[in-house]
Amino acid sequence: MTSATQKLTALVDDPHRFDHSHRDLRETQAAALDERFHERKDRIRLLARRARDAGTTEVRDRRDVVPILFPHSVYKSYPESFLTEERWDRLGAWLAAVSPYPLPRIETSDIRDIDHWIERLGAHGHHISCSSGTTGKSAMLLASERDMEWSRKDTVGVFSWGSGVVPARDRRMIGIAPTAAVPKNMVIAEAQEQAFGDPTKQRFRLPIPPITVGTLTRTILLRRKIADGDARPEELAAFERTSAQRQEALTRAMTTAAEALIEHRAEKLYISGMWNALHQVAVLVREMGYSGKDFHPDNCLYVGGGLKRAQLPPDYQQFVHETLGIPADRNFQNYSMQELGSGMPKCRKGDRYHVPPWVVPMVLDEPGEQLLEHENGEVEGRAAFFDLALDGRWGGVITGDRIALDLDPCACGHRGPSVRNDIVRYADLAGDDKIGCAGTVDAYVRGVS
Repeated sequence: MTSATQKLTALVDDPHRFDHSHRDLRETQAAALDERFHERKDRIRLLARRARDAGTTEVRDRRDVVPILFPHSVYKSYPESFLTEERWDRLGAWLAAVSPYPLPRIETSDIRDIDHWIERLGAHGHHISCSSGTTGKSAMLLASERDMEWSRKDTVGVFSWGSGVVPARDRRMIGIAPTAAVPKNMVIAEAQEQAFGDPTKQRFRLPIPPITVGTLTRTILLRRKIADGDARPEELAAFERTSAQRQEALTRAMTTAAEALIEHRAEKLYISGMWNALHQVAVLVREMGYSGKDFHPDNCLYVGGGLKRAQLPPDYQQFVHETLGIPADRNFQNYSMQELGSGMPKCRKGDRYHVPPWVVPMVLDEPGEQLLEHENGEVEGRAAFFDLALDGRWGGVITGDRIALDLDPCACGHRGPSVRNDIVRYADLAGDDKIGCAGTVDAYVRGVS
């Protein structure tokens, strides 16, 4: 017998998957949430604690799942001393509190750094991805082999739906994104290349060293020491020297990227990057005397991530499109986050991000404690999601984003839930982000490690 979860996740291959209305999905999603709860409540220690504290014994609807969602900060709740003192056994114990699968006992005496520890866990099927840590600390998120396979499938489907590009393997891939080289990002890049890239043409990557989890965490820890006034003079000098070297290398890389775009301008291009880097390269392309009229008319663009607090001109998107020859219907943007395993592609008509049937969207009050219930129209508040496709960790998360969720049909004609394209972080609105349950949850996870 097919479970409710399987019915929903099987829609990943359905070209009409965004045409299922909230009313159509409500009962199946409620049954799937209950399935997931009963499957995981005795396997994830933090979930068992949350359910016990809330008195939750079943999930009948979205209201029942709110008390057992995890705040996004839980994945940042590890004590920093585990990293600075290289306590890999303690970091593993911390991860075990949020994992549905037992973590293997691995030899840690010879581990060189966090990248080596992550590599060793990955060899056992436990893949750790890391957020960029723009809010001051990097999240560490476990994923299973099943999650990796899902990411490969989902990323191709959402890009093709959102851009209209058929996976015909007929494009030169040009990556202009200094993104973190973590398992999820690497799997997504590989799947995109296999689906859309011309196998006879070498992919262009920025000529800079990969940004690993170790690079991210070391940078974040040092920035925190500097902010707290605890950095030693030699650490400050090394930080300034390294920052200058990286900026110089990135500046050279942007020039190289602009030259590569111009060299291959007659070819059909698949260009990927984040807005800040894309805008920098577009400026260089213009300075070199080229613009959209010089490029292939059917280029496409994959934009990952938000602005990450970069300050760009109001017309930055239009400038990039007009410079690189990106048609309006070949611009792909995706709303997602490392805490989720699935994407929400932006449609080409309604300027909204569409939520797939296996992701249950919820809007909460600002503290993240109460569901703002609505059955039609739009409501604004703190975003929470339950990704039923996630396997390697609990699928429910309270995010740091303020969104407007619409349950009415989009202007593009699709009837599924959608998110308005004006997402903003609460931390950027108020300078801080306080989720009501976060302190208690974070303290519990730290305590069991």
